[in-house]
Amino acid sequence: MDNDRFDEVLRGHLNSGGSTPIDPDAPLKDLGLTSMEAVELLFDLEDEFGVELPDEAMTDETFSTRRSLFSKLEQVHATKSAQS
Repeated sequence: MDNDRFDEVLRGHLNSGGSTPIDPDAPLKDLGLTSMEAVELLFDLEDEFGVELPDEAMTDETFSTRRSLFSKLEQVHATKSAQS
């Protein structure tokens, strides 16, 4: 998984924007991620990385921080790669 690509997609859905590093443990809600933006972010990440997050991953915990979201996406990506 590419951290830079992930951050580029994520930044497009946050108020911070720009190239400022995203604190991996900062609450995404505090950075401007609304529930509607989270849905759009999900679609963009799935398209960018060619994966589909399972329904059980659609939790507040998954979308709480950059670290938690990246970790879940990484797990799904690894599972998909192992199945290929």
